[in-house]
Amino acid sequence: MHRISRRLATAACLGLLGLIGAACGDDAGADTPAPATERPPEHTSTGDHEATTVTIDGVDYGFENVPGSVPAGTRVGFRNRSANELHELVAFRLDTDAPLDELLTRPPAELDSTLGEPVTVMLQPPGAPEAILAVGDGTLTEPGRYVLMCFIPLGADPDEYMAAVAAADGGKPEGVAGGPPHFTAGMVTELTVD
Repeated sequence: MHRISRRLATAACLGLLGLIGAACGDDAGADTPAPATERPPEHTSTGDHEATTVTIDGVDYGFENVPGSVPAGTRVGFRNRSANELHELVAFRLDTDAPLDELLTRPPAELDSTLGEPVTVMLQPPGAPEAILAVGDGTLTEPGRYVLMCFIPLGADPDEYMAAVAAADGGKPEGVAGGPPHFTAGMVTELTVD
């Protein structure tokens, strides 16, 4: 996967988390996210131990091939299967037992606090050969519960969004047309790291 500069990664994360406030108003009538489809993890031998790798697909508007659980140390990859939409996988380790649908109805500041900092962020424009690693390397090291989300605005132009992230120079991307984040349309799921 391609790595981007730390400044660009910071801008992407700030922009992604900043979009929560715009999208998380009163979602009392919001639908519960659809379950992600599941594919078993792949195991590869790396010397003295086996490493687990899973590749999760981003589609309009959901995640596919998400295992229910993976062992600690699993490396997650991301592949955007959309022909038109920019998608991302943002993984947060949760320290709460609250159901996912309840978490998503929390006020923006409370949701921000609950999610904390992302463990990994990967994004991929449509047609790009590989995902861009913005935060972390995709490895889920700590056991626990993780939520996977996409914060790209609905209807955002992929080129415009990527240009805004680059121009933000470590701040929140500005001036990107679009609606609420993809997670509000169902692009959110969870998995457990054992």
